[in-house]
Amino acid sequence: MIDKNAKIYIAGHRGLVGSAIVRQLEEKDFDNLLMCTHKELDLTNQAQVKIFFEKQKPDYVILAAGKVGGIHANNTYPADFIYQNMMIEANVINAAYENKVRRLLFLGSTCIYPKAVKQPMRESALLTDVLEPTNEPYALAKIAGIKLCESYNRQYGTDFRSVMPTNLYGINDNFHFENSHVIPALMRRFHEAKEDGDAEVEVWGSGNAMREFLYVDDMAEASLFVLELDRESYIANTKPLLSHINVGTGKDISIREMAETMREVVGFEGELTFNSNKPDGSPRKLIDVTRLSKMGWTYMTNLKDGLEKTYKWYLRERK
Repeated sequence: MIDKNAKIYIAGHRGLVGSAIVRQLEEKDFDNLLMCTHKELDLTNQAQVKIFFEKQKPDYVILAAGKVGGIHANNTYPADFIYQNMMIEANVINAAYENKVRRLLFLGSTCIYPKAVKQPMRESALLTDVLEPTNEPYALAKIAGIKLCESYNRQYGTDFRSVMPTNLYGINDNFHFENSHVIPALMRRFHEAKEDGDAEVEVWGSGNAMREFLYVDDMAEASLFVLELDRESYIANTKPLLSHINVGTGKDISIREMAETMREVVGFEGELTFNSNKPDGSPRKLIDVTRLSKMGWTYMTNLKDGLEKTYKWYLRERK
């Protein structure tokens, strides 16, 4: 267990996952939290990161910072995605080593797995085939983060760990029409359709594609579970060159069923239609969570409960 007075630096504390981790830490009565905005600390600037770590000397680091975006952004700014994410990871992980941070947790993404990977996706699928071209630079940066942690562990005996979340949603999500993910985009569409009295809401695709969704507070809880896990248990359940851990529900749901649940949560009484002329994407995306389950963690929040919590927050934020 981590001492309640330990100094914990959360990089990316304003993001979807970072803010959820801060909420969890505060609920657990950790009161020595370090947080900096991008304006206060540019994590791509090695000199700034070096000075910050030398001055603050955090005991633990949670690396949830990074440049994120949808398919359009990844296609338009591939250099930004690979450069900024790799610089952030390299600067923070190296500074953590140089300043004797006790433990670091790196948060990645399941886009690290090959495009044609067998479902459900196991940790061992990493680097077994080609990546999805649209977000390859971002995925490569996240793979580099995993390998940085593993390489420092092997060479210097550090205790740097990695977790790979499935599709996340929840409080502090991005509800922008053009570049948000499927749950916040649909939630906003249903809400505005309800307010405008629309007769129907159209969902892109056939609705048959299967996806896995994890409520962000569950992800935060899993992150702290892995961070607090004793070293012996962590080593026993991972390998030096395959140390990352999938975090998800281990269950998938069709986009149709998710949309129907969303309609009920928002209270939209119109029709739900599916535009099969629009692409479904991959037929199925599901991660294997056996490794984390064996360690002793499983998710708590079902989809409907998670959507209800998210919608309540969304309504408060719109006021």
